[in-house]
Formats: sequence, C-alpha cells, structure tokens
Amino acid sequence: MDFPEKSNYTIADLLEIIQILRGEGGCPWDRRQDHRSIRRNVIEEAYEVAEAIDLEDTQLLKEELGDLLMQVVFHAQLEQEVGRFTFDDVCDGVCRKLIVRHPHVFGEEAVADNPEVVLQNWEAIKRKTKGQASVTESLRSVPALPALMKTEKLQSRAAKAGFDPFTETTLKEEIAEECRQLQATSDAVQRGRLLAGLLFHIVALCRTWSLDPEQLLTDSDSLFIERFARLEELCRQSGTNLSADTVVSLWKQTDSKRR
Repeated sequence: MDFPEKSNYTIADLLEIIQILRGEGGCPWDRRQDHRSIRRNVIEEAYEVAEAIDLEDTQLLKEELGDLLMQVVFHAQLEQEVGRFTFDDVCDGVCRKLIVRHPHVFGEEAVADNPEVVLQNWEAIKRKTKGQASVTESLRSVPALPALMKTEKLQSRAAKAGFDPFTETTLKEEIAEECRQLQATSDAVQRGRLLAGLLFHIVALCRTWSLDPEQLLTDSDSLFIERFARLEELCRQSGTNLSADTVVSLWKQTDSKRR
C-alpha cells in the first residue's frame, strides 16, 4: 500500500499510519500487539526522551518525542478499535485537566504569586477532581514509578500535606545507625530491612538538600561506565584479565577523585 509522500507530515498522518498498520493488510507485528505487550515500550521511549534532554541533543529529542508520541497514538488506536475512546478523547481529557488545574490562568482565581503556590493549588485540585478525601489516598495513587522517584514523590506529597519529620541532623543520625546495624548483623532478612530503610532515608536527605536522587544515581551510572572503560583499557595494556585478583588495584587507578 502506498502512502502519499509529503514535505511535512502531521498528527493526522500519524493517526492514519497507525490505523493502516493495525488494519487488514497491515503489519503482522503491529496487528498482534495489545496494551500489555507494548507496555514496556512506553517506559523505554520515555527514558530515551529523558536521555536526549540530559544530552542536550535537540535533534535526538525531536526524534525521541516522536517515538513517544507514536506510543500514545498506538494505545489510543487499540482503544478506538474496541470503541472505548479515541485519540481525540485523550486530547480532550488533557485539555480539560489543564484548564481546571490552572484557575489562576483560565479562571477567576487570583494570579499565583510563585511556582510553589501553583504546585500547592495543583495538588489540591488534583485530589478534589480525583475524589481523594485524604492524603493517604493521594499517596496510594502514586503510580509504579522507578523506586527512587516514587519514594521522593511520596515524601514530597506527605510534606506538602504538612508531614515532614525529616531534618538533616536526624537523617544523618538514622543513616549512621542503620550503617552500624548493617555491619553488626549477618541475618539476611534484617539486612534487607536495614538497606530498605537506608535507601529511604538517603532519598529524604537528598530532598533536604534539594538534590534529585534519581539524577544522582544516573550520574553515578555514567561515571561507572567511564571508569569501567578506563579499567578495560588498563587491562588491555597490561594483559590483565578482568577477573584477576590484581584488577582491584587497576580499578582504583580509574578513580579520578584519587588523582
């Protein structure tokens, strides 16, 4: 099947292409998919968008946003085929949400003085429109984000509701005590509980310092890859196997902080 060649394609073209791929005579792979089979694709594409942002690569960002948009269109197409909703319904829903949650722009509410007030109003309106009668319901509604992001979001929501018992001093004490107990125990279950608490309190400490734990770990991952690349080169130069006992000393040489 031919598709008309254009100098510039639009969202209407993307909608039509996905319909063709899913239709009779379309792509066998696309026709076989359902929400669950491509669920992981949405996550991967969202992370690739984030990576393009981190790299400050405009062309890559444009490409990855297109891939993410395609996922949105594909899921909407699946629902259209069974008559539950369409892509237009998705657009309608998000437009209505933005209008309702910005009364200081689209309504008669006074103009918000700063971003913090906007966020507080957003959360209050969100709980009201979702029928959440308590902060607990708001916490339970936090989706299945990556664990560090979810922990930070839970703590932030509780703090916005007035519950924020974490201070820099108490967190440092908690972390030190959990590290001490970890050294003192050999019980696997206890170690797991202590490590869970340690991670939770480290995220809270990041919050008190206005640091993003997810980004910190991402940066650490990048550093690990760079160090590993240097280690591999040192091993190649010295004829050392990566599993050799002496590789530890070579690993220390890759730490730029030691230089």
